This record gives sequence, structure tokens and C-alpha cells, in this order.
Amino acid sequence: MAIAIPVTLVIIVIVLFSVFSRRKNRLLREQAETKKAYDRELAESQIEIREETLRNISWELHDNIGQLMTLAKIQAQMSLEKPEMMPEVCETIGSGIDELRALSKLINPEALKSLSLKEAVSLEIERFNRLKFIAAKLKVVGTIAPIEGNTQIILFRILQEFFSNTIKHSKAASLNVVLDYSEKHLTISAIDDGVGFSKDDDFMGIGLKNMKTRAKLINSTLRIESTKGEGTSLHLKYNMV
Repeated sequence: MAIAIPVTLVIIVIVLFSVFSRRKNRLLREQAETKKAYDRELAESQIEIREETLRNISWELHDNIGQLMTLAKIQAQMSLEKPEMMPEVCETIGSGIDELRALSKLINPEALKSLSLKEAVSLEIERFNRLKFIAAKLKVVGTIAPIEGNTQIILFRILQEFFSNTIKHSKAASLNVVLDYSEKHLTISAIDDGVGFSKDDDFMGIGLKNMKTRAKLINSTLRIESTKGEGTSLHLKYNMV
């Protein structure tokens, strides 16, 4: 009996140590896998933002600024016979210059990296309104708090994905975005008044899945609500502490 008790204690210690080691190793593996998933999603988000930006630049150069310059050329040719048209020529050229200045903010990758979430979203909202895609508004509530750069990239990509679906599919007339900062949370809402969708529709499938996956990786909760004929809304809560 005297020997059995120490042996039993040794066995218990060995078993507990083994269980602890397995749990520790599993936790380390899970942390490593989470880190890999985060890095992968971050890289994909950066690539997608870059690709979306290049598509926007291409579209604006071809269909917006290109049209303005063509109009300015036509007006300039007409002004040779009608000098009174010169103010119109100057106005059109001025509009083209303003568009180029706005576009330059998107072209510089270093400038994009240094933008805050509010500034990046503001650029998107300004572009929608400038190109008359949709009547968009941004409202900021509370005191803006700093957010880690990589997290901002993922938050912006989630919103950009929602914006893209709104512009392409919703047929909405308006889009309202709110960034609500509190001491512990950033609550983001984006609401359009478009055609909405039902659970049976699949055009939001992959995008919605990506948004939810990315929100989870940055300690956020994401909810997308939509009703046929009544628009779609995004609600995201990011835990800042």
C-alpha cells in the first residue's frame, strides 16, 4: 500500500502533464493556423483593394475623364468660329483637372496605406457621388480612435465588398454609411434602399462568406440583413479592446 500511493501519484502527474502538453500543443497549432489564416486574408484583401482601385482608375480614365477631354476638344474646335464658347472650354478643362486630382489620391499606393478608415471610406463615398453612381453619405459618430493598420485594411475591404454589391446589383438610389466610435467598440452600418435579396439568391454568396470570414478574423461580428424590395444593410461591430 505504501508503494502503491506514490506510484499512483506519479501516474496521475504523468497523465496530467500529458493532457496539459496535448492541450498546449493543440492551442499552439490553433494559434498558428489562425495567424496563417489572418495573414492569408490580409494579403487577399490588399490584392482585392488594389485590383478594385485599378478597375476604378481604368473606368474613370476611359469613361469620365476621357469624355471630358473629348468634349473640351470639340468645344475648342467650335470656339475657333465662336469665340464666346471659350468660357465653356475653360470650364470643361477645369472639370477634367479636378477629376484628375481626385483620381490621383487613388493612384498613389503609399497614400492609400496611410489613410485612416474614415478617410478611405470618404474617398469611396466621394467617388460614388462624383460619378453619380448613387447618392451616398458618410456620418461619423463619437471620437475617432486609432485602429491597427492591417485591421483597417480588412475592415475597409469588408465595406468595399458591400459597396461593390450595392453598385452592381441593388439598383439603389441611396447609400448611408455610419462609423460609430465608442470607448470599446467601432460599430459600422451601411444601408442601401435597393431591391434587396432573399436567401435563395446566390449573387451575394461568395462575397458574403468572405465578409463574415474576415470579420471573424479581426474579432468582429457581422450581420447582413435584406428583404426583397426593401434594401440591404450591413452591421459590423469591431471590439477595440
